[in-house]
Amino acid sequence: MPVNFAILHLFGYQFAPRYRDIHDKVSHALYGFKHPSQYGDALLKPIRKINTNLILAEWDNIQRIMVSLALKTTTQSIIVSKLSAYARKNKTRRALWEYDNIIKSLYLLNYVDSVPLRQNVQRALNRGESYHQLRRAVSYANFGKLRFKTEYEQQIWGDCARLLTNCIIYYNASILSDLLTHSDSCGDAARVAMLSQVSPVAWQHINFYGRYEFNRQPELIDMKAILQLLIQLPLE
Repeated sequence: MPVNFAILHLFGYQFAPRYRDIHDKVSHALYGFKHPSQYGDALLKPIRKINTNLILAEWDNIQRIMVSLALKTTTQSIIVSKLSAYARKNKTRRALWEYDNIIKSLYLLNYVDSVPLRQNVQRALNRGESYHQLRRAVSYANFGKLRFKTEYEQQIWGDCARLLTNCIIYYNASILSDLLTHSDSCGDAARVAMLSQVSPVAWQHINFYGRYEFNRQPELIDMKAILQLLIQLPLE
């Protein structure tokens, strides 16, 4: 059972998944510090009370696990797999689950109540999907047929695709950043507003066809000339 909410929270981050059926999720994954019967006529009620005493009793062990992750002496997958291999009644495992239930419940309540949070989570997912679409476009070659024969060649193929994808995003972001800085300094509010809606994950202006070479001295791109051309373009 994953404990992403707990681990990321202890490191100062927030695990923010998107839920398609939030009503069903809240009905089966909400926990509280009191018995469900004590919440009266509330529309949202926990399914049971959190065992805070167990968390306090195992807090030192939980901290040791987090220190191991922080020092990178082990990985999250190894820790989760080891905890999963333990008996279900293992106290440390149960305590970590309980702590995860607290953070997850707080997130679910915030997710239900906050429209901006739901919108931000959706935008983040859209950005991730856009990145994967760009990477697929970059790595599409030989009519989609894989030409490598070994696992090593497959790794090289994947690394090259990621490198080119990140290069395109950096190229786009650099142009957009310079254009935004110039527009802001000129007081061009309309262009600034438009640029705030533009994603650096775009490839309509990129020619994917040809041969990629990584062993030649690259020719410098005149970013200032590109910026001047974009400045002269009218807003659409």
